[in-house]
Amino acid sequence: MEKVRVYFKETANELLYKVTWPSWEELQSSGMVVLVSSLIVAFMVFLMDFIFGAQPENNFFHGLLYYVYEIFR
Repeated sequence: MEKVRVYFKETANELLYKVTWPSWEELQSSGMVVLVSSLIVAFMVFLMDFIFGAQPENNFFHGLLYYVYEIFR
């Protein structure tokens, strides 16, 4: 049991005195990078799904796979 107590004491000591925490400005800038990159990836996935996905109910564009499936129908 003593080892567990020493482990938690050393962990708390390291988190309080040895870890370098980011500033608020660094957190905001990192958050914006994550937000923008997530939006870009989501838009890319949407475009790939729209272009390649089979969507027979869409009257504007059925998707490339729809036309491939129509060949073998």
